[in-house]
Amino acid sequence: LAPYRGWFPVISSLCCSNFVYFYTFNSLKALWVKGQHSTTGKDLVLGVVAGVANVLLTTPLWVVNTRLKLQGAKFRNEDIVPTNYKGIIDAFHQIIRDEGVLALWNGTFTSLLLVFNPAIHFMFYEGFKRKLLKKQLQLTSLDAFVIGAVAKAVATTVTYPLQTVQSILRFGRHRLNPENRTLGSLRNVLYLLQQRVRRFGLMGLYKGLEAKLLQTVLTAALMFLVYEKLAAATFTVMGLKHSRRR
Repeated sequence: LAPYRGWFPVISSLCCSNFVYFYTFNSLKALWVKGQHSTTGKDLVLGVVAGVANVLLTTPLWVVNTRLKLQGAKFRNEDIVPTNYKGIIDAFHQIIRDEGVLALWNGTFTSLLLVFNPAIHFMFYEGFKRKLLKKQLQLTSLDAFVIGAVAKAVATTVTYPLQTVQSILRFGRHRLNPENRTLGSLRNVLYLLQQRVRRFGLMGLYKGLEAKLLQTVLTAALMFLVYEKLAAATFTVMGLKHSRRR
């Protein structure tokens, strides 16, 4: 069961995060585009705004999720302080009691920088989608799966070094340096990136990228496949043509 450690917090966080992002993105798109053809620039801007809203609302869930997932793991680094949480509620309680409410937003600065990950993802996805819909009436299941996977692979590769730092900051039990600077500052982001380069070399910034790509690409591909099918079914029930509306 070790590979499934922290699965419930992950599911909870993903559901909340995807709901906030999709709802914000599509609501703003409906208001801004208003039946006109969207553009790559607009998709990028909408993706960034939706990403910021998502980060501010769901970061506490991801902080708890990261800590529960790593709980019980053996670390070679002695600077990492072990944790002992009984569950999601207990994790929230202990973090607030021992570290203060703001600790729930550890890594927010890095997360705000990483809003470009979903923004780039959506920009490429919507761009590929528009090109395909010029040649056919609607996306097939394979189309949605492939372009969702390719778009996420690009976004993950571009932003992976920051994602690594984000995980360290969310865990929050890492003694960064003797000066104990505030977690999440730009100085600490640069400090952690520098430490990884010193310890593992330049390619250390991409250590574990293969596993991350396998996880995020498959997740995104399946998510967009299900999303397109549900959206198409919903528009059919409403008597609208999904391809034209998009």
